[in-house]
This record gives sequence, C-alpha cells and structure tokens, in this order.
Amino acid sequence: MKILLWHVHGGWTDAFVRGSHTYLLPTTAEGGPWGLGRAGRDWPDSVREVEPGQLAGQDIDVVVLQRVEEIAECERLLNRTPGRDLPAVFLEHNTPKGDVPSALHPLGGQDLIPVVHVTHFNELMWDNGIARTTVVEHGIVDPGPLYTGELEQLGVVINEPVRRGRVTGTDLLARFAPTAPLEVFGMGGGGLPDLLGLPPGRLRLGGDLPTAQLHARLARSRAYLHPLRWTSLGLALLEAMHLGMPVLVLATTEAARAVPPEAGAVSTNVGELTAMAARLLADPDEARSRGRAARGAALDRYSLIRFLADWDDVLDSAAGRGRVLAVTERRAQ
Repeated sequence: MKILLWHVHGGWTDAFVRGSHTYLLPTTAEGGPWGLGRAGRDWPDSVREVEPGQLAGQDIDVVVLQRVEEIAECERLLNRTPGRDLPAVFLEHNTPKGDVPSALHPLGGQDLIPVVHVTHFNELMWDNGIARTTVVEHGIVDPGPLYTGELEQLGVVINEPVRRGRVTGTDLLARFAPTAPLEVFGMGGGGLPDLLGLPPGRLRLGGDLPTAQLHARLARSRAYLHPLRWTSLGLALLEAMHLGMPVLVLATTEAARAVPPEAGAVSTNVGELTAMAARLLADPDEARSRGRAARGAALDRYSLIRFLADWDDVLDSAAGRGRVLAVTERRAQ
C-alpha cells in the first residue's frame, strides 16, 4: 500500500515505517510541523519524501491522520476528503485533556474515520462518541540488551520537563534526588536544575541525543525512572525496558498494564518507588535480575512484529481489504 502521513511523532513513526508498505512524508524546505519529512532519520528506502504540491499525483491508498487539521490539508492538497473518497484512520497519541472523563474526542461526532488509540487506557478515558475505535499498542525497534547499570544513578527521559511540569511529573524528581543522583535526557531541559533547586551532584542534564547515543548512555544508569502523571505510555519507558533496565514507574495511565512488578516498582506511592531505588543502588544483582524481567515483558507485549501485524489489519480494513483488529461498537451520543 501507499500510505500518506505527516512526521508528527518521531518515535512512533520509527516503528510504523518498518512495515512492508510505501510511506509518503510531506517535506518542505523550511521543515516544521507540516514539512518535516524524514528529518535525517535512518529509515528504510520505502519512506519517501514528497513535496506537498506533488501529492495530488500520488496514488494514495490510506492516509494516517494524527491532527484534526490534516483533514482540511488533505482536501486542499489532494482534492479528496478523508473518510469519504480517501480511506483514512485517525491515530490518537494522547490522553484526553480538560473535562476528563467526559472529554469528547475531536472525531467523536462522526463515524466515517475510525480512531486508533495507542493504549487501552486512552480508548477508555476518551469519550469517543459515535466514532469507531480500535487500539494498536506500541511497538519498539529493539535496541538490544545494552544495560550495564554501572552508574549509581537514575536515568530519566522527559521532553520539555520545565514547560510541561506536573504533567510529566517534573516536580517529583526532587523527591528522588536525595536517594540517587539523576541524569535527565530529552529536549527542553534547560533551567531544570534551577527550577528544582538541585545542584549538579544530584541532577545532571544528558541533553537531547540521537536515539542510538541515548540508548547507550541511558543503559549505564542503575535504573530508569518514569514519573509521568498524565501522558500516554511513554516510548522511552518501553525502550528502557527493552534495554534491560529495571524501572521505577508512577502507576498512572497505562503503566500498570505495561510493567510487571518483578520489573522494578510500579506505584502511586512515591515512598515505595524511592525505597526500591535505594535497593537497586545497593544491589546490582537484583537490578540486573529485574532488568531482565523488564526486557522479557517488553519483548512479549511491545514487539515490532506484533505492532506491524496489528497495523496491517487496520490499514487493510481502512482500504476495504480485510478485517479491523478490534473495533468497538458505535456509541449513542
């Protein structure tokens, strides 16, 4: 199939474009949210950059929408309406905002474009209205068991921790710092030490690194800390588990489904998480054992093979070629 999608979520796209299709990514000289293209990523040759003005000449089978505005953009560029004369699905990456659990999904008032959620929690918490829904859980390109745990510290990956604040649990980092030094990776980390009042010996910024470098650096930390309060299941958490890292996870959104207790600690009690952090720092053997459990669980549920097979079912259904994976019944408004 020939699939149109904009490069919106790099980590998710990294897995999606490993399938057996041709992937068209709009690209412009200025880049930005509407023309990022490959953005220099090492993706297969089946991922093709296309200038927006050339899209009308492409024989597109399905568009994977990720922003409501992309519906109008398809109409403008292709003179085709997603869901009517252009097969389409809408991929929802995020937890609902605002009046939860009564937040109506932006596509909840229609039943022409199915909504694909990335977690069961998101499908549950959004009011999907009359939209058909399905869940395709994340898949990860396996980085391999790189874990060494040689550094007695906690590794953390949070993009824009200062701006996002309580959503990403940024405030909670100060409660872990007395137990273990923190190395925080991700974009937009400038100002974080001052915000939390932590000296360099307790918090170090690892920066926004290319994926391979991030994995190598992250795997040196004794354990991975995931303090996010209200986001979809973070790909960085699943990547850390694939690396073979033990994990300390706030038991919110999808975490309880993704992380078994033997992989580290999953709790809404920060004291329980800091206690486990202290245990792992004191016992490298236990840390390695829990890291192996984390990797086994991640490979079992979030493998790339399963992810791509599930998406093939969804895409075949959207293009009228087969069944959908697991569509819920339409709800009355």
